[in-house]
Amino acid sequence: MTLRLDSTRARLSDDAGRVFRPASRVWEACNGESTGGDEVSPVEAVEWLQRKSGSPCRVPVGVIGAREARPDQLEAAGHLGRRLAERGLTVLCGGRQGIMEAVCRGVAAGGGISIGILPDGDAAAANPYVTVPVATGLGIARNAIVARAALCLVAIGGGYGTISEVALGLQFEKAVFTLLEGPAITGIHSCTTCDQVLDGVARVVLGLPVEI
Repeated sequence: MTLRLDSTRARLSDDAGRVFRPASRVWEACNGESTGGDEVSPVEAVEWLQRKSGSPCRVPVGVIGAREARPDQLEAAGHLGRRLAERGLTVLCGGRQGIMEAVCRGVAAGGGISIGILPDGDAAAANPYVTVPVATGLGIARNAIVARAALCLVAIGGGYGTISEVALGLQFEKAVFTLLEGPAITGIHSCTTCDQVLDGVARVVLGLPVEI
């Protein structure tokens, strides 16, 4: 599928003759409207949508993983967080340490917003990079909030807690992407690079089929 962005008209269209409506985030038949413009990737389209279209919607992307993670997994989480933030996407996570802290650090470096859904009843338990700590006091039951509230989920590595969030996400019919040995569960989209993850997330944001 080819996407085209007419920046002068603030209009995103596809080769099926549809126009994307930023306010409602749905594709509609163009009804004779011009669908010209420059060809853009899904990631470029999302950056326009989040930063320049005027749409107020900021449904967050969930990034999940273990509190004890390998250096390569932590590096990937930080890199992904920064790149999501640079495209104007809000990131949702569990708000504690490990992958959660790494992705929040990346989001902060990219000038973005991170939301930490804490298992604790005290917001002070959040890692220092969380923008908006939400102290639920629910313990591990907060995993269901993360899975339900996120537009989609990205699992980087992870243990039993991550497996539960992935399973809940799939039960809630959310797209789930994994990276660097994330849970291997039927229905997930297994990625090998951050670029693949970003493309998949962008397609979910735009309501397009995921091609991984």
